[in-house]
Amino acid sequence: MKTRITLLLLFSLLTVMSFATDRNAQQKKQNPEEEQSMKEVYDFLKTCGVYYLATVDNDQPRVRPFGTAVIFEQKLYIQTGRKKNVARQMIANPKVEICAYDPGKGAWLRIEATVVPDERLEAKQYILDQYPQLKSMYQAEDNNTLVLYLKNATATFNSFSSPVRTVQF
Repeated sequence: MKTRITLLLLFSLLTVMSFATDRNAQQKKQNPEEEQSMKEVYDFLKTCGVYYLATVDNDQPRVRPFGTAVIFEQKLYIQTGRKKNVARQMIANPKVEICAYDPGKGAWLRIEATVVPDERLEAKQYILDQYPQLKSMYQAEDNNTLVLYLKNATATFNSFSSPVRTVQF
């Protein structure tokens, strides 16, 4: 019996260590060019303040304004409430598009990506700390806060005065 318990504990410990190692390896995968591209996209979104997130509800496109954009652990995150229709739409179909316009530059940005929910408290807390005005509606430990990062993102920068440029992260 003691041998079984010891083996079970050892297996559990090795599984946890393997998960932590895999997570660290995933965080370090992004190359410097992708990291720079993501930062450029983040800066554009922050300059605009508001961007528009498109999802699909069955066969109907849905678009709404968003404002959260945060880089956490080398990933670009957004935040919403789990009780909102947009959350249900992204869970059902994680492919999204984002569009932002900077009138000062006469430039716009379109992003195609897949969103991935991150249920970790530290991710939720970090994003809420960047947007303290949201803390009256959301808490990291509530069952409503939903944070998602963009995966396999393709961002296209457009303007009337410059050539189209596409980056990936």
